[in-house]
Amino acid sequence: MDTGKELLFFFSALGAFNGIILGVYFFFFTKKKYFANYFLGALLFALSIRIAKSVFIYFDPTLPRTYLQIGLSACFFIGPFLYYFFKASVKNINSIPQRWKLTLIFWLLLIVTVGILYPYKDYPKLWNLYFVKFIYLQWFIYIVFSGFTIKAILKIIVSRMYKASPAEIWLSMIYLGNVLLFTFYFLALINAPSISYISGSIIFSFILYLIISILLYRKKTDDLFLLNSSKHSGKKIDSAEEIILLQKLENAMIEKELYKNPNLTLQDLAKEINNTSHQLSQFLNTNLGKNFTSYVNEFRINEACKIIASNDKLTLESIGYDVGFNSKSTFFASFKKHTGTTPLSYQQQALLT
Repeated sequence: MDTGKELLFFFSALGAFNGIILGVYFFFFTKKKYFANYFLGALLFALSIRIAKSVFIYFDPTLPRTYLQIGLSACFFIGPFLYYFFKASVKNINSIPQRWKLTLIFWLLLIVTVGILYPYKDYPKLWNLYFVKFIYLQWFIYIVFSGFTIKAILKIIVSRMYKASPAEIWLSMIYLGNVLLFTFYFLALINAPSISYISGSIIFSFILYLIISILLYRKKTDDLFLLNSSKHSGKKIDSAEEIILLQKLENAMIEKELYKNPNLTLQDLAKEINNTSHQLSQFLNTNLGKNFTSYVNEFRINEACKIIASNDKLTLESIGYDVGFNSKSTFFASFKKHTGTTPLSYQQQALLT
């Protein structure tokens, strides 16, 4: 390779390598473990594998076709990880819903089965004519879904970016980067003039270095992940409005028992009381001194305590599920946090009295 190609290879390959490193960072080393970070880390892993395939095949076309299959298989997960990252961020989801697990398992089984039955090295025409197009179609559909998920944020960026929060800018930048990446790869797929697969690698590297620059430049990065609480003014809602909000919340949480929904989100609760998620989040934080998860879990734990005290037939795990927790470990940890004791100790004490 000449000097120009060597620099191009170095820049592109380094981008793929740094993508893996940044993925590890979001998985394990962020100061606060936001659930959405795990999908962002997984997204970077999938993108990095896809980019690495493009780089190595572009500069060495004689490599085994297995590399192509690995890269395309990784491409199959870019869309789902992107969509779930935005969904978890916007909806303030703190644990993976069952339907997400089933969807990811379905895609995994599909791509593994196809890869085993029809390996790229033996069926290149089948892959190029059908499988690749299906993969890109799936990727495009998830990009569209992701756009609808952050539609409100994109409107803010377009109309009044100067008022956007760091989290809104961060999410829109990640979305725009993925749209650009998909666009360049799609143009390369249809053999658009002056476009090759290495173009996507260059775009990815550029966006990645921009993200790294932001993380290194900002002393505080938590606000990049706090979409709903990044706008808190710290000003309490006045007493008259507080009474009205509390009545609405009690009606929703006690009479309608919304807390029993394991997938309840801040947006769901705000919609139920005809309020905005920003105002509700501000009220919970500044007036009640609690975040959304802590507020909802209090109702769940109070109900669990009533059931434990009145019924010794049910298992503690089943009680946790009945009151709205989606895992035994989360129920036990929340119970200990709110009552100062474990569910088992509480049950034993209840039986003695």
